[in-house]
This record gives sequence, structure tokens and C-alpha cells, in this order.
Amino acid sequence: MAKVGKKMKAAEGRLDRTRLYAPEEALQLVKELAFAKFDESVDVAVRLGVDPRHSDQVVRGAVVLPHGTGRSRTVLVFAKGDKAREAQEAGADFVGDEDLAERIQNGWTGFDTAVATPDMMGLVGRLGKILGPKGLMPNPRTGTVTMDVATAVREIKLGKVEYRTEKAGIVHVPIGRVSFPVEHLVENLAALIDALNKARPAAAKGQYIRGVTVSSTMGPGVPVNPLEVSRVAQGA
Repeated sequence: MAKVGKKMKAAEGRLDRTRLYAPEEALQLVKELAFAKFDESVDVAVRLGVDPRHSDQVVRGAVVLPHGTGRSRTVLVFAKGDKAREAQEAGADFVGDEDLAERIQNGWTGFDTAVATPDMMGLVGRLGKILGPKGLMPNPRTGTVTMDVATAVREIKLGKVEYRTEKAGIVHVPIGRVSFPVEHLVENLAALIDALNKARPAAAKGQYIRGVTVSSTMGPGVPVNPLEVSRVAQGA
């Protein structure tokens, strides 16, 4: 069993495990309980009422957080001609086709997100065994396979994050940094929950948002009242 440090014990000691917190209070606690010497990420874990073992209940998509994640993202675009030029003008870090594919096949993955025009997917598909396990494979459902590469690049740079249910039906998404104002974290959380609600599968029955926990990179998880989360999402 992993040993719990003094700082973590002190942070956990400030939590009331018998209650669910309102989003604003929970995120304020996350900020107060962060004890690392770096600007920790603020992460959200949402337990959904779905069974990802069934393909019609997999929840996957992307959302542009109104205040970003506090982290700059390196974007690679597979495109040719005018679309390659549009991607470069929009701020893409790497743009190309066969040359980028060859670099990736040789083991290079120095980027955070890959975007591709539909005509490039034949080339990109050959890289699936490398990009897939790293979560870097372009996908139409997350807006990373598109002819509008300029918009895709700009949105990613502004703070677009992808989400996908894991085996247990949980979605993990970063919504900012502990240095963010609470109001910005709440608005980012609201945008995420709103996107998840809109992505609700028709096959999902009963309560959909079943549990929400927020935490910093090193800090303890703070449970949030799902009903209160729905309240802030409705105002998104």
C-alpha cells in the first residue's frame, strides 16, 4: 500500500467525507488544498450512467473550455496545398504529409494533438498503431478530421479538450490550473458538463451524471453534488 504523506493527510483532513460540495465550494477547496510547488492541473472525473462495453453507449467528443486549460498545446496537421497553408496561418506547429508520417514511423511524437483533412486519412491510418495507443489519432467525433483545419487549430490552441468514457464509464478531463480564479474553473466545468449532457447516448437510461469529483494533480479528490453541477451547466 502506498504511503500517504503528511501534506496529503493534512489536505484530506480538511474534507468532510459525509457531504457533497457545491461546484464553487469544491473548486475553492481544490485551490486551497493544493500543496505542490508547481501550478497543479485541476482535473474532473465524471461518472456517467452508461455501459461503454456497448458501442452505442460510448461517450466521446470535445469541448472548447472558455478559459482554456492553462497549458499551450503543440498541434500537428496532416494537409496539403491550400489547407496546409491555412493550418500554418492558424498557428499549427507542424504541417505536412508524407514527411510527417515518416518521422512518426521513426518514433517521433513531439506533439499533443493531430489534425487531418479527410483526404489524408489513408496516410494517417497507416500510423494507427503508433498514434492510437497515445490518444493522438485524428477522429471526426472530436473535430480533428475536418476540412476546416484553421478553425480546428485555433480551437485547440484556445483550450479545446477531448473526452471519452473509460471502461468504468468515467470521463477524466483537465479544466484548468490551481492558479485560475474559481469563477473561471466553474465556467470551464459548466462547459464540460454541458457538452457531456449534449453527448448523452439515446441508450443511456436513468440518472446520467452519477458522480463528479474535482482534484488537483497532487491533491485529494473533492466530491461534487451532481445536481449542483447540472445547475451551473444550465447556465453555461
